[in-house]
Amino acid sequence: MKKYRWYKIADTINELQFGKNNMMEVEAGGKNICLAKTVNGLAACAKKCPHAGGDMTEGFLDKNGNIVCPIHRYTFNFENGRDVTGEGYYLKIYPVQANDKGIFLGIEEGGLFSWLK
Repeated sequence: MKKYRWYKIADTINELQFGKNNMMEVEAGGKNICLAKTVNGLAACAKKCPHAGGDMTEGFLDKNGNIVCPIHRYTFNFENGRDVTGEGYYLKIYPVQANDKGIFLGIEEGGLFSWLK
């Protein structure tokens, strides 16, 4: 089971300054992350597209709540990170939780090289 360290990114959703495309960049745990306001709620992913390094915060959300890269239009599912057209690319997805204490973004702890710390 994955363990996460949770980083508070805002007290309320009203503090978050989304662009016209409903996306913005946030920093958590030393990582630059794309935060999106989708039809399914808040979602987060790596800021860079795994295909060509496009800035995902400059992309757009499709009608199904997927995120689309602004460079080559690769489209990724926020639930599993897979590209929806089957090219085999995977976008790192981060969990987001909102509660009465704020909005939090989870960064996975441990992993394959955790012993190097």
